Amino acid sequence: MAVKGQTPLLNSILRYIVKRKGKQLRPMFVFLSAKLFGSPTEATYRAASLVEILHTATLVHDDVVDDSLERRGFFSVYALWKNKASVLVGDYLLAKGLMLSLENHDYRILHILTDAVKKMSEGELLQLEKARSLNLKEDIYYEIIQNKTASLLASACSAGAWSASENDDNAEKMRLFGEKTGIAFQIKDDLFDYASEDVGKPTGNDIKEKKMTLPLIYTLNNTDKSTKQKVINIVKNNNNDKKKVAWVLDVVKESGGIDYATEKMYAYKKEALEVLMQCPDNEYRKGLQDLVEYVTERKY
Repeated sequence: MAVKGQTPLLNSILRYIVKRKGKQLRPMFVFLSAKLFGSPTEATYRAASLVEILHTATLVHDDVVDDSLERRGFFSVYALWKNKASVLVGDYLLAKGLMLSLENHDYRILHILTDAVKKMSEGELLQLEKARSLNLKEDIYYEIIQNKTASLLASACSAGAWSASENDDNAEKMRLFGEKTGIAFQIKDDLFDYASEDVGKPTGNDIKEKKMTLPLIYTLNNTDKSTKQKVINIVKNNNNDKKKVAWVLDVVKESGGIDYATEKMYAYKKEALEVLMQCPDNEYRKGLQDLVEYVTERKY
C-alpha cells in the first residue's frame, strides 16, 4: 500500500479507506489525458496516484467539515474514529502525496495539483461563508463549484497531459476540458437530489444539509417573494421535516429549476467536448469523450 504509515491506528484507518474506494474516475482522466498526447511515463503513474491520494484526503476532511457519518454507503472515517483521527489522517495523506512528487522531482505536476488543493479549500470556505444567508447568486455558485469540485478534475487532466508531453499548451487545454467536465459533474450531482428513481442518494438530502444546489438557486431567484421566503425558512429551520422538504422539491420542479440545471449541465458538457475536439484524434480522445458522456448520464 503506497500510503502505509508507521502506526497501527493509521494503517487500520488507511486499510478501511482503501477497501471502500470509489469509482476512481480522476486517475482514469490522468491516464487518458497522457495517452492522448503520447505514452504514459512513470510521472503519469505518480500523477494518477497523487490525484487519488489528494482526493481521498479531501473526502476525509470533508466528512469532518460536513459532520457526515456516511461515505459511499459505509460509515465514514469521521463516524468511526471521530474528529482528531480524521483530521490527522487527512493531513497524513496530503503530506504523503506531496512527498511522492517531491522525492521524484515532479515539480510541474506538484505545482498543478497543489494549486487544485488551494482552490478546493477556497471553494469550501466561500460555500461556508455564503451558505448562512441562503441567498446565493448563480455566479457565486459557479465560483464555488469551479474551485471545490472542478479544480481537481481539471488538474488531473492537466497533469496527465503534461506528464506525457511536457507541453504547456496541451496541459492548459486539458485543464480547461477538465474544468468544464467537472462543473457538469457537479450539476449532475445536484440533480440527483430531485430524482425519483433510486440513484444511491436520498432524495432531498442536499436540502437537509442546507446545500445550495443549482436547481434550488434558480428557483429562489425566479419565484415570488412569498414562496422564496417559505422555501428559505424550510431549508433553514425545517429541513428534517419530510413533508416540508417534499414540498420544496415540488416547488423546484414546478419552477423549472430541474430543466434549467439540466440545460446548463449539457451546455458545459458541450463546451468540454469542443475543447477536446481540438486535441489529437485517436482512441484516447474517444475514451475521454465516453467518460464525459458517463459523467452526465450516470445513474449514481
